[in-house]
Amino acid sequence: MSKVPLMPMATAVWLVENTSLTFKQISDFCGLHEVEIQGIADGEVGKGIVGYNPIIAGQLTREEINLSSNDQNRPLKLNSNEIEIKTDEKKTKKYIPLSKRQDKPDSALWLIKQHAILKDSQIAKLVGITKSSATAIRNKSYWNFNNLNAKDPVAIGLFTQKDLADALEKAERVLKRLKKEKEKSQLVK
Repeated sequence: MSKVPLMPMATAVWLVENTSLTFKQISDFCGLHEVEIQGIADGEVGKGIVGYNPIIAGQLTREEINLSSNDQNRPLKLNSNEIEIKTDEKKTKKYIPLSKRQDKPDSALWLIKQHAILKDSQIAKLVGITKSSATAIRNKSYWNFNNLNAKDPVAIGLFTQKDLADALEKAERVLKRLKKEKEKSQLVK
């Protein structure tokens, strides 16, 4: 079946009421049976359906309707407004319930203790706190540091194990690169 317009029955109602197109042309365009179009014209089918203007919707042009109205053998052609929808792989922020938000500093402490190679900025991004808070927790100068209890953020659902693995992999790559640069600078001296 060829492409049909959006809301074919409502479009057919509008075309029957506002054009001099044949039932065959309308039925072919809307993907409906010719008898249905005749029923719409007789008022037996589509009672209460408000006509949908395909010109305003950009599915037809007035010129297209006029050309087909003048030539009964010419079918209507649907305007194809191909819209490219980009799906960026950007991660959307996941909603964290109020009851879990208090666990964020605890999770940052756990990451600092368990994975010291992570930068404060990585911890902040993973857990969803500010970089300055992550730095304060690392330096033990966080305002509520004495009341923090290290909690595994993956276990409480702040982020996935894959997110943690990706962050650790990135941190290791950075460390290797820094180590190579340090070795190169020592060889040059």
